Amino acid sequence: MTTVDAIACEDTRNTAHLLSRYGLSKPLIAAHQHNEREIAEKLIARLQAGERIALVSDAGTPAVSDPGARIVDAVRNAGLRVVPLPGASAVVTALSAAGLPDDAFHFVGFLPSKAGQRDTVLASLKRMRATLVFYEAPHRIAETVTALATAFEPSRQIVLARELTKLFEETHRCVLSDAAAWIAADANRQKGEFVILLEGAPDSIDAEAQEAERVLRILLQECPVKQAATLAAQITGSKKNALYERALQLKSSATDEANKN
Repeated sequence: MTTVDAIACEDTRNTAHLLSRYGLSKPLIAAHQHNEREIAEKLIARLQAGERIALVSDAGTPAVSDPGARIVDAVRNAGLRVVPLPGASAVVTALSAAGLPDDAFHFVGFLPSKAGQRDTVLASLKRMRATLVFYEAPHRIAETVTALATAFEPSRQIVLARELTKLFEETHRCVLSDAAAWIAADANRQKGEFVILLEGAPDSIDAEAQEAERVLRILLQECPVKQAATLAAQITGSKKNALYERALQLKSSATDEANKN
């Protein structure tokens, strides 16, 4: 920070407080989600004039579920250099303390605020084998944990990491079916920023999906799409809506193939 001419930051008050603790004083430029496009042009002009500008966020890393991606994109498109620095990343910090499979993970970030959109996203992740990583705000944590318990197998391992690297840091691991009760047991557990890590899909998910597909294909030979999906759901226990969408895809593919011939 001592070598830059100015600092673009999410909240000038928070950054000023941090700098003061280290005896630093630099011109601060507010760069947040509401002004990224506008401020990017001003930053580019200053960079082109030869200035060195740092980009920081209040917590974590810029552009990782924090403002910054639009600015970085604009700066790169202007042909200017962007130099990343190692720093705080709640994703990696939480993974290192979770004990869940780390050969692959999928970063989801914040889920949509509307229930329907959120549930659609969760349904798309159900068969993913990688560890799933979510960010969540304190006022939504209870609702989100309940939604996860509805969307995924209750036996999956979940890690709730709260206020990482801060004074009231807390990390709890349990099965998904117990997570809502743990959150509700102490009001303090609904305070602070959360990283949620959820174990990936078990091997049985693949077998169940393959069986549902096999049954659906057989039924489609004799039944209309809607009826085939309904019967396949009753036989296999899979979600009817998902089977209906898959049936439409199979029917469309079969029609296209027939037209080619």
